[in-house]
Amino acid sequence: MTFEVRPGLVTGFLGPNGAGKSTTMRVVLGLETPDGGTALVGGRPYVSFRRPMREVGALLDAGAVHGGRTAAMHLRCLARSNRIGRERVGEVLEQVGLAEVADRRIAGFSLGMRQRLGIAAALLGDPGVLMFDEPVNGLDFEGIRWIRDLMRRLAGEGRTVLVSSHLMSEMALTADHLVVIGRGRLVADTAMAELAARFEGDVLVRAAGQEALAHVLRASGAGVREEPGGLSVTGLDATRIGEVALRHGIALGELTPRGASLEQAFMELTEDSVEFAAEGSAR
Repeated sequence: MTFEVRPGLVTGFLGPNGAGKSTTMRVVLGLETPDGGTALVGGRPYVSFRRPMREVGALLDAGAVHGGRTAAMHLRCLARSNRIGRERVGEVLEQVGLAEVADRRIAGFSLGMRQRLGIAAALLGDPGVLMFDEPVNGLDFEGIRWIRDLMRRLAGEGRTVLVSSHLMSEMALTADHLVVIGRGRLVADTAMAELAARFEGDVLVRAAGQEALAHVLRASGAGVREEPGGLSVTGLDATRIGEVALRHGIALGELTPRGASLEQAFMELTEDSVEFAAEGSAR
């Protein structure tokens, strides 16, 4: 599995649960050893950085903090270990909306507050590379929207931003580029716009002379698939389908364009990578 995350973009790191997203991030951060290959940040392994938080900021597990510490104390400890000025603690707490609870013990934080604290820790060293593992977990709608805006703003500053998720719907609203994996294999590495164009929609057609219509549409170069009560047609738009039907004297009962959703694209890309599929689902 080989891919590159580029600066100035929000790169969505997408895959089903268990696909290897968190493991890959841990390999980048030197927390796990790969079976083979290397993971580099700016051409260097993470372990070579003397002050790693100034180079790479990461949120992997928002729960991995000392509950007895306050938010400010937690960040001051991290800042001290990387020789980051104490004034930066207040700045990032303000940035993530936790300034008013800076002196509250983390044990009393909600999951969403812990997520924000983890993001504050990632931003502490003002790094050029940022990695966030499922950052919207535990956040309410306003928090999720805040995360989206933050990711875009960080990328707009020229930073490299990698955000993992198992939800295509979320990535569609956040990411500029997608890296999709399944069971540790690279499935797709593409711009979001290119992925949307790659998975074209179809046109639902219903007609009394369905078999005859299917025949003439195929002769016109369309892809035709039968479905309950109608035909799924690709390769011709609704206007062209109507013209073909009119020319052959076939009356249409329905002619409905259907766009392919990015969720459908994700399911198609990863259908062979889902570890546990529901009964009756495509594999």
